[in-house]
Amino acid sequence: MPEQTFLEAIRSGLHEEMGRDSSVYLFGEDVALGGPFGVTNGLAEAFGKNRVVNTPISEGTVMGLAIGAATAGLRPVVEIMFIDFITLAMDQLVNHATKLHYMSGGQLKIPLTVRVQCGVSGNMGAHHSQSLESWLAHVPGLKVVMPTNSADAKGLLKSAIRDDNPVVFIEHRGLYWNRGHVPEGDHLVPIGQAAIVKEGDQLTIVATAKLVAAALEAAEELSSSGIFVEVIDPRSLSPLDIATIVNSVQKTSRLIIAHEAVEPGGIGAEIAARVQREAFHYLDSPITRVAAPFAPVPSSPALEKCFVPGKAEIIRAALRALNR
Repeated sequence: MPEQTFLEAIRSGLHEEMGRDSSVYLFGEDVALGGPFGVTNGLAEAFGKNRVVNTPISEGTVMGLAIGAATAGLRPVVEIMFIDFITLAMDQLVNHATKLHYMSGGQLKIPLTVRVQCGVSGNMGAHHSQSLESWLAHVPGLKVVMPTNSADAKGLLKSAIRDDNPVVFIEHRGLYWNRGHVPEGDHLVPIGQAAIVKEGDQLTIVATAKLVAAALEAAEELSSSGIFVEVIDPRSLSPLDIATIVNSVQKTSRLIIAHEAVEPGGIGAEIAARVQREAFHYLDSPITRVAAPFAPVPSSPALEKCFVPGKAEIIRAALRALNR
């Protein structure tokens, strides 16, 4: 399989879907120029600026435009530069995109994909570094996916574009330049299916986005002490593949959930509640969350490093769960 960066895999998925289906349009600030990180480079030249459309700096307007396009039969892909600013489009997204199919009695479809990047990276501070995925996963009618490697980035994006429902596709910008193998051909990853990225039988770690790599590093270090960890990447936060997680916990009897978002109200709370309900009698220790502190993201490099959880925090949580 050829190697691609995470960013290149996303661009490849967009290129393939635009070539396959003439109803796929891109909307967003500077998308015809490549966007802030160059993800959409070359697409305007390949498909024309009537399908790769630069928009004003008005997230609510862009989202409303895309919803209208979706109801008219197009398959718009919207780029919101930073997840922090999806808040400016929440009325359109939450009160309209996710409700129109239901409110129309099934007459309207909203095949809308919203690409947005998140995460702490590059000392960008409190306005450009948040992880708000749990806000979005809380909305009925909205699918939320969060890939962590190149193959899943391409496969989930293609699935999102083909879905007849609104999907938010969250990209951690700290992963953009990571390389990975991507299957050739029409590679699709089903929405709502978790991946077991490492097998083990003593402890389950469920991690999202950039913390999947940290969990794998922690698992490798713990294995040298005879502790064998299972690592699960949910990939999709809504719908959430809770069955895969529960089956793992029934085997390992312990669960740690790691995410970069602040701890209160994070997706880890939802996973913990559902696992406790469905696998309570299998648990040999309390479920533990590894997450960022409940504070704005600092812009100081030193403070940012302290703010983001990683391998060390996961290892400490694992040893506590195992009474080591």
